[in-house]
Amino acid sequence: MRRRRKAREIALQVLYQIDVLNIDAGEAVDLFWSNFSGAEEARKYSTELVEGTCSHREEIDQLICGCSENWSLERMARVDRNILRLAIYELLYCRNVPPKVTLNEAIDLGKDYGSENSGSFINGILDALYAKIRGPHADQDINGAPGHPES
Repeated sequence: MRRRRKAREIALQVLYQIDVLNIDAGEAVDLFWSNFSGAEEARKYSTELVEGTCSHREEIDQLICGCSENWSLERMARVDRNILRLAIYELLYCRNVPPKVTLNEAIDLGKDYGSENSGSFINGILDALYAKIRGPHADQDINGAPGHPES
């Protein structure tokens, strides 16, 4: 398994833990690593993702609410909500990660850890958000080709 993929899975677990226990990001990261081990690269990147997502959580949650018609954050499954938070942080603040990778990884996390509908739910919200971020180029997909109507 690729280290960044593993780091995203770890970050999701820690973000979920924060959501359930309502604890500080640093405490949650320490608690996770006191019980599990992992490659140093995955450890560093997952910690960066957790701390960054938490430090921008208010902004990220507003973005999610702006793209999720008929779904308040409280109504969303915790797993889906935290996958969205993680992906949006990565889209906005991790410039070294191509947006297409972030979107695909988030959808895969939803399919692996969420419900049967999580992948399409996450895809819909991230697609709407990414269209807003791209602005005037919203009719093109991430690679610059015309967008797909089923997206």
